[in-house]
Amino acid sequence: MRFSSSGTFKLTLQFTEDYPNKPPTVRFVSKMFHPNIYADGSICLDILQNQWSPIYDVAAILTSIQSLLCDPNPNSPANSEAARMYSENRREYNRRVREIVEQSWTAE
Repeated sequence: MRFSSSGTFKLTLQFTEDYPNKPPTVRFVSKMFHPNIYADGSICLDILQNQWSPIYDVAAILTSIQSLLCDPNPNSPANSEAARMYSENRREYNRRVREIVEQSWTAE
């Protein structure tokens, strides 16, 4: 089960006056269970941190997030429980993701 295959998830993007020289702050507002998403919704993604470049636009950010949702990186966990489950018990991980996806359909 993939997050992006059928879920609808809300994010906030906050831009400072330093943009595009500094990345925006991006957080999921929707509930998430993913190895690279912290409990507060912030995202462990290199282009939003140490690999930021002013050439990245909003489309590139969203594409990178979508890619991360499809292909988690359990070696750089923001959520250790999700990372462990993704690596050791994919069936249970997929069940948890399915629950989150289904909840996204009815979330306000």
